[in-house]
Amino acid sequence: MQGVGTAKTVMPAISPLTGEPIKRADAERLAGVLKALADPARLRLLSLIQSAPEGEASVSDLTAPLGLSQPTVSHHLRILTEAGLLEREKRGVWAYYRLVPSAIAAIADLLTPPRKRATKKSR
Repeated sequence: MQGVGTAKTVMPAISPLTGEPIKRADAERLAGVLKALADPARLRLLSLIQSAPEGEASVSDLTAPLGLSQPTVSHHLRILTEAGLLEREKRGVWAYYRLVPSAIAAIADLLTPPRKRATKKSR
């Protein structure tokens, strides 16, 4: 199956909104990604990382703005990374996280009904 994501989480190629039944395995993968997004702290993390000056941030950059402990922030970052929404780059003792734009776009595309998608592309 072609899709978008990491080796652990591959987004289905067929949207559940296309009118075709989505396969059980694809539905489970998509639900896992959506579950990762369903936490307010994780949505804030994505927003903070995206709005960071270089579009990336380390755990230490994120703890104060979120008001969460380092272990809690690391836990949320791990879940988002495993879901394929963030990529992690280790530099010395620090790890930096950045969004995976193609994964975010794939989720938006999968959840946009085909008629709306056609309207957006024709503009």
